[in-house]
Amino acid sequence: MTTASARHILVDDEEQCVDLKTQIENGADFAAVAKAHSQCPSGQRGGDLGQFGRGQMVREFEEVVFSAAVGEVQGPVQTQFGYHLIEVTERSD
Repeated sequence: MTTASARHILVDDEEQCVDLKTQIENGADFAAVAKAHSQCPSGQRGGDLGQFGRGQMVREFEEVVFSAAVGEVQGPVQTQFGYHLIEVTERSD
């Protein structure tokens, strides 16, 4: 079974999500940005969601996690929870 590890930042609006992505692309630390801005409890762990398999996350989130390049920040990705920046940290087939 394919599994992945990822971290994410969850915010309410797309504009803030784009702004945070720009900050990260310009050198800001993903984990520090997650701790400061993410509305998910995982933000306190730098956005780390740990390891999970298919079927454990919402569809839009999973589509990115199981197709995106490892180590690249993806997003904004809209789900029922808000807007996410997602970084796949590991994936195994």
